[in-house]
Amino acid sequence: MLPHPVLPAQGSLSLEQSIWRTAAAFEAANLDFGHGTDNPLDEASWLIMHVMELRVDRPPDYSQSVSADRRQACNTLIERRISERIPLAYLIGKAWFAGHEFFCDERALVPRSPLAEFINADFFDLYRELGSVLTQPPQRILDLCTGGGCIGISCALAVPECRVVCSDVSTDALDLARSNVAKHDLADRVSLVESDLFQSIEGKFDLIISNPPYVDAHDIDNMPDEFRAEPILGLAAGDDGLDLVRTIVAEAGKYLTPRGWLVVEVGNSQPAAQAAFETLGLTWLEFDHGGGGIFQLPASSLC
Repeated sequence: MLPHPVLPAQGSLSLEQSIWRTAAAFEAANLDFGHGTDNPLDEASWLIMHVMELRVDRPPDYSQSVSADRRQACNTLIERRISERIPLAYLIGKAWFAGHEFFCDERALVPRSPLAEFINADFFDLYRELGSVLTQPPQRILDLCTGGGCIGISCALAVPECRVVCSDVSTDALDLARSNVAKHDLADRVSLVESDLFQSIEGKFDLIISNPPYVDAHDIDNMPDEFRAEPILGLAAGDDGLDLVRTIVAEAGKYLTPRGWLVVEVGNSQPAAQAAFETLGLTWLEFDHGGGGIFQLPASSLC
């Protein structure tokens, strides 16, 4: 229990003042970020604007007053964020990915992959012929280890004519993904499959995109509390973080069309992946907005 409410009940308090007070409390509490924000000020803004029912993608009027009732609601969330070390996305039940809002809870990891930039930037021109015009974008996409479905759904929203299969071994995660498919009215183009990697997958795809578990044993042992609030099934991947990635690379070729691509996020396990797949000549994606540890391979390298 905090000794005093971060936002006082009495007196006037603006949106800007509320955000700065909350950010100061978060910084003093030595919270760990990385679940949608990377600093206390952005995290405070997200929390306060949620309670104020303001859109995070539009500049607010920072001079507007925060009522006593809303301050109390903010204080409740601030208290839990500090004392329980729960990611804010879980506390408010939603997160943003690739410019879209998604339901978010403990059934799946909080979406935070740099793959959002890849999706929004026409898949970094993987489907553009050299020196030519944009060819047909991917028509069939597999989001392997989909979690709450954010990556696959964002692909479907980026390419209105494509069909997407979102697969995961976790039935809990797929239930969350089902809610997100319904939220974005995509049941006609996005299907959900319970599958242990490729075990129950059928057909071929122009793009297999995956953010699988890739955290190695050392990082699992040293995770901050915020990450321990997430399902371990979505994080842990053996001594070097490649337990699932090895299977994905070994089997993906059977599920790709001739023009298909495999794109896999391995995060901090990038050095291990470089060593393990040295002969394949991995190409590592570069991002303008931060992040890394994502490689791409054409179908021709996987046959």
